[in-house]
Amino acid sequence: MNTFIKTLGVTAFTVGLMAGSTVTAYAADYTIRATANSNENDEDYDGLVVFKNFVEAASNGEIAVELFIGTQLCSKGAECLQGVADGSIDVYISTSGGAAGAFPYVQVLDLPYLMASDRVAENVLSGDFTRTMRDMALKDSADKIRLMTIGNTGGWRNFANTKRRVQNPNDMAGLKIRTVVADLPQELVKALGASPTPIPWPELFTSFQTGVVEGSKNGITDIMGMKFPDAGLKYVTLDGHAYMGALWWMNNEKFLSMPIELRQVVVDGFAALQQATFASPKRKSIKAYEDFVAGGGDLYVPTPAEKAAFKKAATPVYEWFQTNVNGGPAIFNALTSAVSKAETAIAAGNAKDLN
Repeated sequence: MNTFIKTLGVTAFTVGLMAGSTVTAYAADYTIRATANSNENDEDYDGLVVFKNFVEAASNGEIAVELFIGTQLCSKGAECLQGVADGSIDVYISTSGGAAGAFPYVQVLDLPYLMASDRVAENVLSGDFTRTMRDMALKDSADKIRLMTIGNTGGWRNFANTKRRVQNPNDMAGLKIRTVVADLPQELVKALGASPTPIPWPELFTSFQTGVVEGSKNGITDIMGMKFPDAGLKYVTLDGHAYMGALWWMNNEKFLSMPIELRQVVVDGFAALQQATFASPKRKSIKAYEDFVAGGGDLYVPTPAEKAAFKKAATPVYEWFQTNVNGGPAIFNALTSAVSKAETAIAAGNAKDLN
């Protein structure tokens, strides 16, 4: 495991109790300091508000939750995870890309076309797959960093570009697609015949304007929130190649320091948080899609045959992941097995519900 980067400075801004919490008047026995590098319009914030209210109320005030939204406690994945490891931060939410330096196998969530729907993804992430990833992360962090749950942060990643409608992998040829620095998304873009171009997120708007990049792989709420159509982004293909997983980490020592009944409250709080983050992107994406189309955007839904062509073209990435990523085979097998079980269970339920 890579050495975590030490956190250099911490400033504090404590968010007060949210409306609806019912807590006792005496001081809490435990305080959970939770941070998200986002803003109050984000799904991560929605989840934290639900978590705070649930935990404080269900613990009768024995646990207080302080929220730090933005970059007050840390600004980058490695720095924030180091804060969790050393206990200066109790709870932190990362994307798979943000945690890949420490736990490279979390990039399994970025493997394309493995989970076909929200129902499948939510079933998988609520079960033993997440516990398998938790065990791996605990081992690799010397029992310091505990994965509590995996929620969602933005819906599904889709391909979007400034040049043309993309209906099949052939239409991707030659497009300069923005990626993060991580290897896996670059391998995916190359497998589909496009050119991966790592660009920092804050520079993406200008990069669209100047033609440094011609496309990206984002959720619609990010596209509209960053006003990318104003920079020329016109075409979105709903290929749904990756579920935008949100990994919620907690300092393991803080968690285990609580009596078991309060640990149960925290676990239940993360379950409530997970459900909130599952729901939030669904609601927010409705208006985002409407606004995209109303502004002249081209929204394309691939046919089943076209979707199958995308998956076939991306297949080499599965082998690359298992060959090149530490822990890749184990976590890949855990995910594909969980997906198979989820699809079977959903199909069985459908058979009962449709007749």
